[in-house]
This record gives sequence, structure tokens and C-alpha cells, in this order.
Amino acid sequence: MSFVGIVTHGGAGSPKEWRDGCEHSADIGLKQLLENHSAYEAVLKAVVFLEDDGRYNAGSGSSYRLDGKTIEMDAAVMSSDGKLGAVACISGVKNPVLVASEVVCSPHHILSGAGSVLFARKKGFPEYYPDIRWAKERYEKLLTTFLKKNGDSAAEYEIQDFVKNWNFETASSEIFPLDTVGAVAKDKNGNFAVAVSTGGSGAMLKGRVGDTPLIGSGFFAGAHGAVACTGIGEEIMKKLLAKTVYDLLAQGIAPEAACEKGVRLFPETIPVGVIAVSLEGAGYFSNTGMAAAILERRE
Repeated sequence: MSFVGIVTHGGAGSPKEWRDGCEHSADIGLKQLLENHSAYEAVLKAVVFLEDDGRYNAGSGSSYRLDGKTIEMDAAVMSSDGKLGAVACISGVKNPVLVASEVVCSPHHILSGAGSVLFARKKGFPEYYPDIRWAKERYEKLLTTFLKKNGDSAAEYEIQDFVKNWNFETASSEIFPLDTVGAVAKDKNGNFAVAVSTGGSGAMLKGRVGDTPLIGSGFFAGAHGAVACTGIGEEIMKKLLAKTVYDLLAQGIAPEAACEKGVRLFPETIPVGVIAVSLEGAGYFSNTGMAAAILERRE
């Protein structure tokens, strides 16, 4: 029995009410697969939709960094047949994942900062900036929630401390948006692909790069499957989470179980989510709730 399928997610901690966007993006990707397009094409289409949605912290929904003015985005793509491209700290483009797909055809695998912007312009991507009203709302929430005081008698608070100890009904990711949106897929020819994109987090200095554009950390694809991760990038990087989960798939562990094993490497106070697809099926797991969707067909 042949299997094709796709999994999409809207970020660790994303509210369940946002699942509709993940379902729609997965539907777009599945249609690509059923029309004999590649897994690579399917994940690109799916992630472009999530970037354009505006609710998710990627593309048009990206967040300001700590200065309340700067938006820098990361994105990456990879396939089991050798495609690999990423951008880091890119700005002024609508769909970073599409720029990453152009990097695939360049002499390099990762472009960053001003160089990635100039590359995007050379490839015909027009200047574009996300809806500042959305970014401003998130930044204002950040300021009202996160206070950093200086002085001998004043306490200092780190955003990660708030995330680890969050005890409100509102998801912490609505205040401190986490990486990323992502999609993984398997096509009719047995090829796998992954695409990821992020607008970062308000708790970032200029030039910060998270796990999203780092192979083996935020994403990985090979002959045994494809994996995408979301959550606190600094923690995900330490465990090369995407490659760790991929290696579990290579051992024959089912996708959902492999995702759960990966997430369980972290304490519950660290928000983490993983999606994966293998030769046999698809799955996902998060320790903090995560808008996600799986669509597949077996023949």
C-alpha cells in the first residue's frame, strides 16, 4: 500500500483555534501530492500559505525584535533528493521560504542579513513589510508583560523565565511568539521534504538566529523521512532535535512516537513541538499544545 502525506504546524503553543489554517495549508499541500507534484513543491505551497495567513509568527505575522522596530525572519527548505537552502535575519520580503528555495539554486546553502535581502531583490522579490499593526500589538503585550529593571535593589527578569513558569490561561506564545511554522511531506515517488519559516520572537536581539535555518536543529530530511521543530530555539539547538528525531525514524520508530521521544528530552517548562513523516506514516507531538494538521492518502 503506497502512502503520501503532509503534516503542518503553526508553532509551539499556538492556540487550537488556529488549527483551521494548518488544515487549509495541509490541504493545499496534499492536493499537490495527489497531482503528482513533489514533496518539495507541496511543503513550499503549504508554508507560503501559513506565512501569508498573518496569525502565525512567520512572514506577514512576524514579530518585532526587542527594539520594537526591527523585523528579521528565518526560513529553510530541504528534500531527501539533495535540495537545501536557508535564509537568516532576512527582512523586507513577503515569503522568506521562497527566498530560501532560491538559495537552493545558488552556490551556497545559507544566506543571511543584508546579503540575503540583496539576493532576494536580485531574484525579483519586491520590497515588502508585514502589517505593523499586528507586530505592534504583540510588541505592546511584550512590554506590558516583560519588565527588565536595572539597579542594585531591582530584580531582573528574563523572558525565558516567564515562559518556563507561565501560569496564565492565555498561551505564553501569544505574548512571546515562538518559532515557527512548518510542513513535512512524502510524495508518490518516496521523496521527503521539509520547509520551515519564522518571524522570531520579541525576546531577541538584532541578528539573533534560532534553530529554524540550522540543519539538524530546526529541520532535517533524508531517505527515512522529514522532521520540523518548533519552540525555544536556543534549547532545540543544544539537542540537534530534528536530526535526533530523524534518527529515530531511521530506526523504524513511528513518527508520532519519535516526535514524542524528541519532545520528552526537554523539561515540560521548555515549550517544544515536532512534526514528522516517514515511509509508513505521519505524526506530531508537543508538550505545550500546538495547532497542527495531518492529511494523507493510502492506495
